[in-house]
Amino acid sequence: MKSHTPLSRRNLLLLLIAAALIAGGVYLSRHLSGNGAPGGMGPPGMGRPGMGGGMATPVQAGSARLADVPVYLSALGTVVPNASVTVTSRVDGQLMKVYFTEGQQVQAGQLLAQIDPRSYQATLDQYRGQLAENQALLKSAQLTLARYRTLYKQDSLARQDLDTQIATVGQYQGAIKADEAQIAAAQLNLEYTRITAPVSGRVGLRLVDPGNMVHSSDTTGIVTLTQTQPIAATFSVPQASLQTVLKPLRAGEKLPATAIDQDGSSVLAQGALSFISNEIDTATGSIKLKALFANEDEQLYPNQFVNVRLQTGTLKDAVVIPAQALQLSSDGDFVYLVNKDSSVTRKAVQSGPAFGNDFRAILSGVAAGDRVVTTGIDRLQDGAKVRVVEAQAADATTPAAGGQPPTASGAQAPAGKPAP
Repeated sequence: MKSHTPLSRRNLLLLLIAAALIAGGVYLSRHLSGNGAPGGMGPPGMGRPGMGGGMATPVQAGSARLADVPVYLSALGTVVPNASVTVTSRVDGQLMKVYFTEGQQVQAGQLLAQIDPRSYQATLDQYRGQLAENQALLKSAQLTLARYRTLYKQDSLARQDLDTQIATVGQYQGAIKADEAQIAAAQLNLEYTRITAPVSGRVGLRLVDPGNMVHSSDTTGIVTLTQTQPIAATFSVPQASLQTVLKPLRAGEKLPATAIDQDGSSVLAQGALSFISNEIDTATGSIKLKALFANEDEQLYPNQFVNVRLQTGTLKDAVVIPAQALQLSSDGDFVYLVNKDSSVTRKAVQSGPAFGNDFRAILSGVAAGDRVVTTGIDRLQDGAKVRVVEAQAADATTPAAGGQPPTASGAQAPAGKPAP
């Protein structure tokens, strides 16, 4: 058997160099781990932001202030015309002509259609002739009665003849009153041949064409007229809100109402509450209300769905904060207050109604002048140190998607390496 060949001096030198490199690598790894490299705890003052005793977390903050906050009830409503009238004929006859265009805005009393008036004019003339005849007969009877009275005083006429003539005068007086009543009825029927708008509004489709016979018993009518100026919106609120509405109404207050489009993006009209139902709907546990709007620009249209916002009162000098500062948890609403020492305190609050689109009323827990965190809340905990920055500065110090803060030039630092 061959004996093992001893290591050459060259191989031994290579082994020593390799061992030295391994030892240096282990030492360097431990040294970096103890000075803030990934995986180590790092020196004091270089811990995770906002976790207490470490680097201050950049946040944005807003101040609480006092304001008069309106209190609203909101509900889904339906626009209904203030009046809807089916225009029909009150007499029988042939429809001669219409004086409106479909969809036209008309005023109360405006002529809409004409029915053939000739037969009604003839009847009126007939009754006027009867009246003239009876008036002449009455005049003759009155003259005869005057003579009979003279003859009776002279004892030249029997009492029976005088009484008969008195009755004849009364008979003609009654006939004249009947003729006058018939004339008034005939004049009214003649006026009914002119069909006018009972209210101001917008006409719909014409339901009967000229040339057709119309009757007072027709139910379809000639046209439908809807009043859109003003116009109303009906909506319902829960019965729990009934006293909220009734108290200011009984005090004589006028409750403003606002109609907002279905998306809630724009205001369509301003009005006021005009009606409240006298009973609660037992099927839904709600009560129906109606608000009236001038609708001068006709933004509201019959059967349109809108969001109705009814103001029931105002919170005087209420504390309001930016809405984004209010947070919700299983324990209720809370905010982070910024203390004078740049630490934050988690404070439970009682929230109130919204104030505009960007603020919220706070009923308790925050005082006017307090500063509340609005941005960066998800990185905070009670007692954490913060640094309040402006919006642009906060964007510059917010960690990027890769988990590393941006560099001074705005570029993302390479993964695994600290930013310069």
